[in-house]
Amino acid sequence: IQQLVDDYPVDTIAKRFRYDAALVSALMDMEEDILEGLKSKNLDDYFKGPFTVVIKESCDGMGDVSEKHGCGPAVPEKAVRFSFTLMSISVTHERASIRIFEENKPNSELCCKPLCLMLADESDHETLTAILSPLVAEREAMKDSVLTLDMAGIPRTFKFIFRGTGYDEKLVREV
Repeated sequence: IQQLVDDYPVDTIAKRFRYDAALVSALMDMEEDILEGLKSKNLDDYFKGPFTVVIKESCDGMGDVSEKHGCGPAVPEKAVRFSFTLMSISVTHERASIRIFEENKPNSELCCKPLCLMLADESDHETLTAILSPLVAEREAMKDSVLTLDMAGIPRTFKFIFRGTGYDEKLVREV
């Protein structure tokens, strides 16, 4: 359910999505791309995996949001966004790694999936650490796990490799 900014309590400083749920949603949105990628590489469309997904994480300051919203009272705070991009998906077939998907525009807003939007200054390390720590813990748990998703009626397994190449220089120490 979509909510308006006015629907959130005044003291809300962050909106965060569960990392695993966001990855499931992103992969399900790409079901057609994954199946087409298998076909384009002459692989059976009933291939179960494992699929290796490379994820680029990004965390950057968005500046003073009081200048970036429409109507309503001025918001005297800055904002920070933590997001991810599915960079590539590959499979191992006959001892070779075969890439079935690669993001053509990795820096595009269209492929960037937000995980957390927060009203905080990027130099406020205490607040950033408090808000981002659960995301970091979720990412660490997923590094050694396998996700099974039903795509086109077939259970397929996915494993993840995380790359933190899109961090703002000021935030590298924190995340």
